[in-house]
Amino acid sequence: MTAEHDPDDEQTRELGERLATWLEGLGLASYLPAAGLPVLDRDPDGRAVWTDPGTRRPMTGAQLAEVERLLRQDGSEPEHAVPISLVQLARRAKVREQLLASAWFGYETLAEVRGASVEATRFAVHKAASSHRLLVVAANERTLVPGFQLTMAGEVRPELVPVLEPLLASRMDPWQVWGWLTQPAALLGGLVPERAVLDPEEAAVVLHAAVRLAERK
Repeated sequence: MTAEHDPDDEQTRELGERLATWLEGLGLASYLPAAGLPVLDRDPDGRAVWTDPGTRRPMTGAQLAEVERLLRQDGSEPEHAVPISLVQLARRAKVREQLLASAWFGYETLAEVRGASVEATRFAVHKAASSHRLLVVAANERTLVPGFQLTMAGEVRPELVPVLEPLLASRMDPWQVWGWLTQPAALLGGLVPERAVLDPEEAAVVLHAAVRLAERK
């Protein structure tokens, strides 16, 4: 006896595949769990598999329909909408990956550069950070000191201190501070702040932009 075809199962698979293809095409599929959304995988046959992060069970058609509604709620044309919050999350994640690939120090490596003990370096880092003169970033239970702000001797670049102070005093996200200082900034017409500040004619403009950014935080 042939098993009866379940149209609901077929509709669920079609909806899951359509959602998966859409998100994969946007390059957003891998960022779903970080946004608190269901996990998307592909089975050995290439079929989309959606898993509820709470129950770890396959998503139902109703659940997938709700996911689609949430993702398409931005914009006046839902069928063409892009999940803005997910795009923003993906962009932040990509920026973090780029920043982590750049030069940074931990206490041990910075101590070597400074020719000091790890304990003395840790104390100095915390003291400078507490006075808003050094950018320190927490990542996966590690403390990172981005290298762009340091001299060859491991000390804070003096020309950067006035720029760091308003940004850090505003309690802006350290990742945002790191990204703004090391990437082309709209407030500076595309100049990179940590480089532009080396030019005496641009230093005041960089400081003004930093203050404005801090005020908008």
